[in-house]
Amino acid sequence: ARFKREFLTKYFPADERNRKVIEFMELKQGSMSISEYAAKFKELCRFAPHYNTMEAEEDKCVKFENGLRPDIKQLIGFNEIRDFPTLVNKSRICD
Repeated sequence: ARFKREFLTKYFPADERNRKVIEFMELKQGSMSISEYAAKFKELCRFAPHYNTMEAEEDKCVKFENGLRPDIKQLIGFNEIRDFPTLVNKSRICD
């Protein structure tokens, strides 16, 4: 744990980590496909520790859903899917 902390402090400064958290919080699907959006979401999610716990699965799903394009979000939203892999798969189907 100490090595990891010191390594990250030296090679991945706090300002860069914070920039990634902000990028994650502002992430929207836009013109990306669901696969591209899900990959970017997973990549950036690791910088937001809250979303990386089992207790936060629902929050993670809500965050993902809120970043979807409105047409897909409308089709998915009423299902209230709170299992992340299922949500991604159902979103792909709707896309």
